[in-house]
Amino acid sequence: MQIGRVEIQTPVVAAPMAGVSNAAFRLLAREAGAGLVCSEMLSAKGLVYNPERNRPLVKFYPEERPISMQIFGADPSFMARAARHLQDLGADIIDINMGCPVAKVVKSGEGCALMREPQRAGEIIAAVVQAVSLPVTVKIRKGWKAEEANAVEVARLARERGVSAVTVHGRTREQFYGGKADWGVIRQVAEAVDIPVIGSGDIFHPRDALAMFRETGCSAVMVGRGALGNPWIFQQIRALLEEGKELPPPPGEERAAVALRHLELLVDLKGEKTGVREMRKHAAWYVKGAPGAASARQELLRASTREEMRELLLRFLGSGHSGA
Repeated sequence: MQIGRVEIQTPVVAAPMAGVSNAAFRLLAREAGAGLVCSEMLSAKGLVYNPERNRPLVKFYPEERPISMQIFGADPSFMARAARHLQDLGADIIDINMGCPVAKVVKSGEGCALMREPQRAGEIIAAVVQAVSLPVTVKIRKGWKAEEANAVEVARLARERGVSAVTVHGRTREQFYGGKADWGVIRQVAEAVDIPVIGSGDIFHPRDALAMFRETGCSAVMVGRGALGNPWIFQQIRALLEEGKELPPPPGEERAAVALRHLELLVDLKGEKTGVREMRKHAAWYVKGAPGAASARQELLRASTREEMRELLLRFLGSGHSGA
């Protein structure tokens, strides 16, 4: 798949997830087989007004490339300035968030709220496209609510303003992440525009990815919650797509090794105190399905040092457990 001048070797994308998709998570996703990784969403005003404070959020490893950096905002000028800043930092692709459903984002006219204001959305897209020499993409939802399903309209608008690809999440803003994703709207967008369309929503198993390709005609699939504590899903999807093979879940020892590496990467990225605190939620995802997972999560959520977290991960994962 080609996004502008950027070649994506495997059509599987690691989703931008707030509080999750930092450099540690993205590096593990790339190593596991994701063809493209994306930063968690970054406030355009935050990048312009306080770039130093946002430095940990924009740090990335060279091995992550190609990397997409996602920005959100409602002001075309700030979005353009933020995009130029990320281009200067070395991003390969700039992604515009028009899908975030969180109340504090949409109440400011940002995220998915832009789907209710196509004119402003168009102005933002045009400003970002003109501000950088990188490919620009946009992530949208089905619409604000079922009665306002305008993904096709917004995708066409984005294409006219110069985006190189569009990601479509098959839920409305009202659904947040509940209910079932509508893959039909992904198919409609793929049929309506002549740029790559990345499908998003309900990819929890490699067979889900294969089904989405077949049912929608999308160019790539995006994996979000299905990758939490499970970076192997990228490897599994790749094997199914390229070789028709269904790889088994990794053994406990491998799960432990990757979880421990995730811990070390987070500590390297954010220091021991913050790194261990952020690892707690990831550790809870890694032990999902393990014997005694419920009690394990309680202990992991209390871990406060790197060594304590290491010992707990080895105890709960290093005993031959295979993930579901």
